[in-house]
Amino acid sequence: MFAALLTITLILGSTALLSWPLGRYMAALFSGRFAAADRLFIRAAGSGREQDWKQYSLALLAFNTVMFVFVFALLALQHALPLNPDGQGPASLDLVFNTAASFTTNTNLQHYSGESTWSYLAQLGGLMWLQFVSAATGIAALAALARGIAGKAGMGNFFLDLLRAAIGVLLPLAIVLACFIALRGVPMTFDGAANVTTLEGAVQTIARGPAAAFVAIKQLGTNGGGFFGPNSTHPFENADFWVNCAQMIALILVPMACVWMFGRMIGRMRHAGVVFGVMAALLLLKLTAAIGFEAAPTQAFADLPVAHDVGNLEGKELRLGATTGPLWAVLTTSTSNGSVGAMHDSLNPLTGLVPMAGMWLNETFGGVGVGMINMLLYILVAVFIAGMMVGRTPEYLGHRVEGREMRLAVLALISHPVLILGGTALFAATAWGQETLNNVGAHGFSEILYEFSSAAANNGSGFEGLGDNTVPWNIATGLVMLVGRFLPIIIPLAIVGSLMAKRRSAESAGTLSVEGGTFGVMLLITVLIFGALTFFPAAALGPIAEHVTLMR
Repeated sequence: MFAALLTITLILGSTALLSWPLGRYMAALFSGRFAAADRLFIRAAGSGREQDWKQYSLALLAFNTVMFVFVFALLALQHALPLNPDGQGPASLDLVFNTAASFTTNTNLQHYSGESTWSYLAQLGGLMWLQFVSAATGIAALAALARGIAGKAGMGNFFLDLLRAAIGVLLPLAIVLACFIALRGVPMTFDGAANVTTLEGAVQTIARGPAAAFVAIKQLGTNGGGFFGPNSTHPFENADFWVNCAQMIALILVPMACVWMFGRMIGRMRHAGVVFGVMAALLLLKLTAAIGFEAAPTQAFADLPVAHDVGNLEGKELRLGATTGPLWAVLTTSTSNGSVGAMHDSLNPLTGLVPMAGMWLNETFGGVGVGMINMLLYILVAVFIAGMMVGRTPEYLGHRVEGREMRLAVLALISHPVLILGGTALFAATAWGQETLNNVGAHGFSEILYEFSSAAANNGSGFEGLGDNTVPWNIATGLVMLVGRFLPIIIPLAIVGSLMAKRRSAESAGTLSVEGGTFGVMLLITVLIFGALTFFPAAALGPIAEHVTLMR
């Protein structure tokens, strides 16, 4: 137990400490304080002209559309292109659509095994490239929102912000992490699969490739897409204990730094501290629950006395320590990362509920940039409720929050459960979902619920207990990923654009403070109540029902 607590403290403490200077650097970068770099970026972007929220949104959507089309073509034609030493053939167009949508939306939901499906060119030139620019899209959108809330004349320039995020933030971090994990044993080679003779005399084919570069950005950009099918449980992606720790730090580092970046750009670091505290409280709550629930043995071994001393070891990578499994599960779903260090389908039922809750709330640090954007929606709701309770016009940092802004905020928040619960209901009630299940009853329902939760939250992890590489699954989750990604980005841009059009009012003694513990508690309650009221019925049908059944 002491070793487990030390590991958790090392990872979370190190990440929190590193996020502070990184957030300071990111704020300086997006505030234009690196003039020499900006001149190069503006030359590459073609223009650094200020954009309003509509122009910024159109530029964001146009660029992502081009990304999607390019990668769709690359994946569809991989069999005719170079860098394909293992001779990967053509994939079905529905899988190509799902994969292109998945990586364009920073989701990286994988209905395939990378080492047996995609060429090196497809993995590096298509999917890894998307892991940089899709993550940079989220950071750029947050920077634009921060400028608007801070009272700037415009939201900045999307293409300039994209280059700042991709080249100024993600690329240097990825180079450092890739070098570290390559030195620790993660392969980085363009050679094809190796054929080796085992001790028994049989010939075994071992897939390999340029995994270190792919793994680094998958974690830092909260992407999560694995170079190999087993993802971060594969020894070629997760070589040893220190690589494991480095990857867990990487998958939550930039989301934490985004909170501090936002606070510095709006000039309200105490407010950022309150938001960071609420997110950290939710993270610790989920982590405590997951480790506690996973301390019970799996049902198959519940009658063995020794099992109660070691907990549930099923689906864990024991060479890395049993505790890192539920820790990774919480961190990867508290962000929109989606990589897995243990098989979520093997978690105890209530433990499996914890990563689902992380995706349902979708703002416990969240994805790079978008986690703070999602929290901004909850902040506006909390501010509006507080204003109505005391009979004052709700204000957020001098911006009046009125009916138009609230309608947009509620639309963005409610779209998330609609995508999850609507898709789950459709597939649970039809052969599209029922015929792909390996488990029936409550656990089978949980597998469907988890898949749509992961797609809508742009997470990408899965229970992996269903055969999801079918036309209905590929098309449905592809559409959910696209809507779940861009609607919650464009609507907040529209909200801030609406706030910018109004005259800011000076804060007075009667203005609700967003920098104290009272507001932090109210924000926390707002998040929990919204999540509980929306998703508890589905949770009761899935993991809670399975837990009660096993108890009986």
